[in-house]
Amino acid sequence: MKEAVYSKDAPAPIGPYSQAIKADGKMLFISGQIPLTADGTLAGDDIKAQTHQAIKNIISILKEAGLGVNNVVKTTVLMLDMSDFGVMNEIYNEYFAESKPARAAYQVSRLPKDVLIEIEAIAMF
Repeated sequence: MKEAVYSKDAPAPIGPYSQAIKADGKMLFISGQIPLTADGTLAGDDIKAQTHQAIKNIISILKEAGLGVNNVVKTTVLMLDMSDFGVMNEIYNEYFAESKPARAAYQVSRLPKDVLIEIEAIAMF
């Protein structure tokens, strides 16, 4: 059984997908979050501001599902430029310092809306 999860505090999907899917009441699969605010505005033009916003969107969706960052077991970080990895890592650690999920990070050639970063997450209930 699956159920869509939506938070009004995160941006609406920009395509035919859900913000997140709750699967069998055990796992939450959060779609890649780009650094748009809930009203669809880009959160800044640097990796610092954009990383903060992408993670805040994930936190909003987690909260809507009754979860927090400690429930996250895996993230995937997609970045436009891997030279931003150090800055992203510092900000990421501010949110995931206590419970470090497994993670993969990749440099990609382009992201939706030409943002600098996109982060997806998987959490457990």
